[in-house]
Amino acid sequence: MTTRSKFSAVLLLLIVAGAGFFWKFGDPLVLKLMQRQVENTLSNRFMGELPDGLHVYICGAGSPIPDPHRAGPCTAVIAGDNLYIVDAGSGSIRNIGPAGLSAGRTKAVLLTHFHSDHIDALGELSVQRWAGGHRDEPLNVYGPTGVEQVVDGFNLAYTQDTQYRIDHHGAHTVIPSGAGLKAHSFAEMDSMGSAVIIEDEGLRITAFTVDHYPIPNAVGYRFDYKGRSVVISGDTSKNANVEAMAAGADLLLHEALSPQLVNLMQAAAKEVGAKHMAQISEDILNYHTTPQQAADIAQAAGVKYLALNHIVPGLPLRYLEKLFIQGSAKHYKGPISITRDGDFFSLPANSSDIHTDSLL
Repeated sequence: MTTRSKFSAVLLLLIVAGAGFFWKFGDPLVLKLMQRQVENTLSNRFMGELPDGLHVYICGAGSPIPDPHRAGPCTAVIAGDNLYIVDAGSGSIRNIGPAGLSAGRTKAVLLTHFHSDHIDALGELSVQRWAGGHRDEPLNVYGPTGVEQVVDGFNLAYTQDTQYRIDHHGAHTVIPSGAGLKAHSFAEMDSMGSAVIIEDEGLRITAFTVDHYPIPNAVGYRFDYKGRSVVISGDTSKNANVEAMAAGADLLLHEALSPQLVNLMQAAAKEVGAKHMAQISEDILNYHTTPQQAADIAQAAGVKYLALNHIVPGLPLRYLEKLFIQGSAKHYKGPISITRDGDFFSLPANSSDIHTDSLL
């Protein structure tokens, strides 16, 4: 028997033995693992074990176009002991708990604009934060002009749900004053199209205007904390304000659309006679940024790491990611990644290190 054959035989024996063990002890083992997962999330153990610094978790890397690997747009940013959520796209909030984070810890939500794919899980987040976090004040929601209408709409839609939960669990368990959302708009920007909207415990968050025409009030955000910086572009065509705000940033999280792949969608729509979808595919080309353009911005701004998000179109096969990013390395000399749900970036305070991992 060859060495390889011996190895295969031993491996098979281990698999059979493991299957027998799991058949006998699997139920209590799985139940224990489930309990441990809940304990870790509720105790906030994961955040407590992180080094001081800025940490970015991708709870949703996708767009309105379905993608099995990407929920709607959502980025969790941890600064010290505080958790902020940027946008709340469909399915994204359900990625928070499995990563060991608790939605109940959310200090505030920051909205880049009000397209449905950026806000449609806002109600779910508000309930998880309220009930799961035992909160006695509404969740703060920051956004450009118009955020009040969005928040009022969600609060109205969830009025009955809120009362059901209070009636069921009691006001001592789900505190009535903590339900819902509270809007904070920032209409005033400086001559550079930016405004500091939060300064708290060493963290500074700056909102800045971007170009997502015909959306009138789209913004991106820059986070600065203890010598580290993260910039989130929001939805935008190639924009000089993103480059200016990303100057010297450690991590630029920039949206990206592949014209090559979107053109294939348009051709397919025409082939089957779906003229309206062909028109939509054509329309979206002019208010997003290509991977190569995002790379240009990162290079000009001196960004240390470029991560692409809000991926358009969906990329169900990994090979498509190669086509999506094709040619970008010629535009940017640093590391580039196409994000998936679960991607995690850790930037320890007062350091130049950027650690990457996947939490899903």
